[in-house]
Amino acid sequence: MTAEVAGSEHLLEVRGVSKGFPGVRALHEMHLTLRHGEVLALVGENGAGKSTLMKLLSGIYTADAGEFWLAGRPLSVSGPKDALEQGISIIHQEFNLMPHLTVAQNIFIGREPRVAGFLSDREQNRRAAELLDRLGLPLKPRQVVGNLTVARQQMVEIAKALSYDARVLIMDEPTAALNDAEVSTLHDLIRRFRSPETGVIYISHRMDELKAISDRVTVIRDGEYVDTVDTRATSMPEVISLMVGRTLTSEARPQGVRADRETVLEVEGLCTKDLLKDVGFDLRKGEILGFAGLMGAGRTEVARALVGADKMSAGTVRLRGRQVRIHNPAEAARHRIGYLSEDRKNLGLLLEQDVASNIAISSVAERFTTFGFVDFKAMRERAKEMVRTLGIKTPSVQQTTKNLSGGNQQKVVIAKWLVKDCDILIFDEPTRGIDVGAKEEIYRLLNDLAEQGKSIVMISSELPEVLRMSHRIVVMTEGRVSGVLDSDEATQESVMHLATLRPDENLRDAAELGLVDESVLASAVPGAGDDRKDPDQ
Repeated sequence: MTAEVAGSEHLLEVRGVSKGFPGVRALHEMHLTLRHGEVLALVGENGAGKSTLMKLLSGIYTADAGEFWLAGRPLSVSGPKDALEQGISIIHQEFNLMPHLTVAQNIFIGREPRVAGFLSDREQNRRAAELLDRLGLPLKPRQVVGNLTVARQQMVEIAKALSYDARVLIMDEPTAALNDAEVSTLHDLIRRFRSPETGVIYISHRMDELKAISDRVTVIRDGEYVDTVDTRATSMPEVISLMVGRTLTSEARPQGVRADRETVLEVEGLCTKDLLKDVGFDLRKGEILGFAGLMGAGRTEVARALVGADKMSAGTVRLRGRQVRIHNPAEAARHRIGYLSEDRKNLGLLLEQDVASNIAISSVAERFTTFGFVDFKAMRERAKEMVRTLGIKTPSVQQTTKNLSGGNQQKVVIAKWLVKDCDILIFDEPTRGIDVGAKEEIYRLLNDLAEQGKSIVMISSELPEVLRMSHRIVVMTEGRVSGVLDSDEATQESVMHLATLRPDENLRDAAELGLVDESVLASAVPGAGDDRKDPDQ
């Protein structure tokens, strides 16, 4: 472990750190300071660079430029194991557990205790029991991790991290799967962990948690340092403003679609086993309905449930007033619903096939087959038409799809569903990984489709994009709809406020601020309206 320099004010310092990936600048001259005994909250929108910075600190990535200092001395980390040995422990957003092993085995994996040179399960279980008892966690050493709930698996991750002699504990969305009581237990653990020799970096989108547990808040945006503020002296709306402090690039935003337009899709009480709870919304003809929310809010899960990729456990779906039950994406396509996945390379395209085959693949049987024979000439002609219509840059429709740019690959996916003549198009992260020019082309295309009467659900992690394109915005948090905003009333702050609410008493505050409809409050919090009644009635 790094020796401490006497009188060092900061336990950890990040000085001018930059990190890039091919075509992406993840961090640029980042700065951060963690004081002794402090819980420092780190916040920013999706893609701001929080997780990249933490992976640099934990040795998963190597910085392109900049310096790290631990307790007044330069810090150089060669990998995750080296980071642990130097006192930096991280709890990742994604679990890093072995489900077939016990709690004790997961905690001490790679450093199992030995007695007389032999591995000792008894000693391992004893040490695990001692640790779990000290941390106050309701776990037993011999429990198989795969049999635990998600919340208790998260507790195993926490116990594993704290079993090291950590000085800096990094927690990346540690409470995403925890209920209120479990969050309270976690916060007690953090308070017991911190001391004049230790500190915690706490990444969370839950604004109420930041107030409860942090001393200061560091805000980053688009890979750059914005500001660090004192938690007690700063309101959460001020923090949100720092997080989203960008101006929209669009000159004009869409007006709301008239309420008398035909409703083509109605969703009520949509639930899935793992995440979604009572999700409801409607989609009108010619509308772009944006879905906003933070990572893990359930936006993609809604899309997958609608097209039958994930099983619904409850709820109803109506197309033009008629109830339907969709069991798989092929059935969704037959109902003229197209789903453009966020993972276009693996789920949207056959990269080794040519452009014509990708454009025609969903319509071969109904449009390009006669008496069991495929009309390849007709396929190519239709593909050429779509290439001209969408401006797909390709030498020919025989070009292998993997050789196209990301933006042109995305257009090929769109062409596939246009040939299928879908009435409802669900776009999940339609501009992810494509350049600015290609983004503008996709935006124009979406607007053109809406003007032609197509109905579009657009899921995006880029808040300015959602605000720019959407007639209405459905905001989700923790598997629920926390509000629906018309384009003329939506702002970056109001969307982010709804996206960071928890589905409990905070909805009351949102209703009082006019950020969420009373009906949403009533459905999410039983009896919520009771305390608004006249006490004399």
